[in-house]
Amino acid sequence: MAFRGWPVEALEFYEGLEADNSKTYWTEHKAVYEEKVLGPMTELLAELAPEFGQGKIFRPYRDVRFSHDKSPYKTNIAATLERGGYLHLSAKGLGAGSGMWMMESDQLARYREAVAADSTGEELRKVLAQVAKQGITVGGHDELKTVPKGYPKDHPRAEYLKYKGLVAWQDWPVAAWLGTAAAKNRIVKFLRASQPINEWLRANVRT
Repeated sequence: MAFRGWPVEALEFYEGLEADNSKTYWTEHKAVYEEKVLGPMTELLAELAPEFGQGKIFRPYRDVRFSHDKSPYKTNIAATLERGGYLHLSAKGLGAGSGMWMMESDQLARYREAVAADSTGEELRKVLAQVAKQGITVGGHDELKTVPKGYPKDHPRAEYLKYKGLVAWQDWPVAAWLGTAAAKNRIVKFLRASQPINEWLRANVRT
């Protein structure tokens, strides 16, 4: 079936789960989750795959082993895309991301070298400015308080050197279009607009 957005029942499902995050609620509403939440996400990923790669949906269960919060279920459905994308739906609306949320130590070292170098560093600055002009939030998922050791504190791209991850992000609150195919159009527009960040990361950070 073609993706036609998420119906209001999907949002109501998560509103209910936020109020009653229990196995009883989940069991009683599992059919709603599978048809109104999981079904549309599966259809959307299938339509995005030719351009953005295969999608992978996260499990709905929380890992509570090391958490004080023992709520068993996630209050959103989320997925990643093979060529660098992330999306999720919750009672609050739709969100999409792109880039690298958290870099491994070797990736972080390559990232900082590329940021510090004039050619690749200036290329990144231009890429981030270009993406930001389209109304997309860009920045570091996490960052150091000071410039990392080995780099001058007054480096012209000191802000980027502090990042531990590099991401683009956009949120859309609940609106009528969420229940239509227009939801896919917004995701596609975001992924295409943020693609230059992924291209820079593939060329300079990923192996």
